[in-house]
Amino acid sequence: MADGPVGLSPVVRPIRLDSLTGLRWWAAFAVFAHHMSNLAPLPIHGALSYGAYGVTFFFVLSGFVLTWSARASVDAPTFWWRRFARIYPSALVALFLAIPVFYSFAPSPEDWWVKPFDLGILLLSVVLIQGWWRDPTILFSGNPAAWTLTCEAFFYALHPAINRIFNLVRARGALLITAAVFAAALAFRISVILEPGSWWAGLPWPVIRLSEFVIGMGLARAILMGWRVRIAPVWCYLASAAFLGFVVIAPRVAPDNGFVRFVVLSANEWIIALCALTIAAVAWRDLRGRFSLLRKRVLVLLGEWSYAFYLVHATVIYGVLAVVGARAPSWANLAWYAALLVVSLGVAAALHYLVERPCERLLRRTWDERRARRAAVDSELSPAATR
Repeated sequence: MADGPVGLSPVVRPIRLDSLTGLRWWAAFAVFAHHMSNLAPLPIHGALSYGAYGVTFFFVLSGFVLTWSARASVDAPTFWWRRFARIYPSALVALFLAIPVFYSFAPSPEDWWVKPFDLGILLLSVVLIQGWWRDPTILFSGNPAAWTLTCEAFFYALHPAINRIFNLVRARGALLITAAVFAAALAFRISVILEPGSWWAGLPWPVIRLSEFVIGMGLARAILMGWRVRIAPVWCYLASAAFLGFVVIAPRVAPDNGFVRFVVLSANEWIIALCALTIAAVAWRDLRGRFSLLRKRVLVLLGEWSYAFYLVHATVIYGVLAVVGARAPSWANLAWYAALLVVSLGVAAALHYLVERPCERLLRRTWDERRARRAAVDSELSPAATR
């Protein structure tokens, strides 16, 4: 990578972007708040339902971060193994924790979240391919939150090839590709709105959500090639809040308005754009060395726990729901939010420190040592070494 002032060099030297780690925590918290509505809804649970779009943020961020940290010296098999080492051990442990909560040999109809035990379907979750089905019984099998890992695994499989394409272009080319991918995603959404019963409307989620990952990749490449993000993060936050307010309030004020219906039905694509701009703006602020509350140690720590938190929070919520039942909507339910947030964070911290980190280190070290031994043998057998 070339040296030089950030934004002036054709290629920015990658640095650690701690603010994105802090921002990741808020996306995980949004998903938590969304799922809490099933146990202890607040009077604003309609707005909190948009917390599900925290997943959209994760997909865009994943593409951005993996492209930002990519190195030419890391080949595709090593990249894939490192992603496996990063996500799989915790996902497997979280699956075993989830089974007693979400499965029963004789589920009660009142416990709508509990499914009849089916080993075949559960095995799909073990190998993280459950997300290729749209049937909720399969899509949300095992640990319901883990359907997104099917998408991530698909993204990881394609990342080295897509990244080679981005490596052929500079900042303008990366932005043009990103814009084209967004336009294609919006066109797809419009086609589904116009033809909701079409065959393509039922495409698997990994295929449909790939655009989010690629958009994150494109923005990372553009910044690496010197693109200056000329928008402050605060404007992205305000735009996101304004959009959320619009999609929550406008349908109540003008339920028959065509524009309102279009924006609500295509909300996912506009949220993709807002997530992408926010990630780019926050990353650029870190590159410039500007002050950021997101770099506070507590938020960075929570961001580091966020993957484990995402994996276990639904198990905690629905485990409590099975015991106490659903609460009536009330602001008093904030006490439930606080209590289950603490419990979920405790379980997440244990999963992070006892499984995620040590298993990742062990698996990466095993791979590196194996590659080193193979390289040594190849070196000994090379023609030059035998002369």
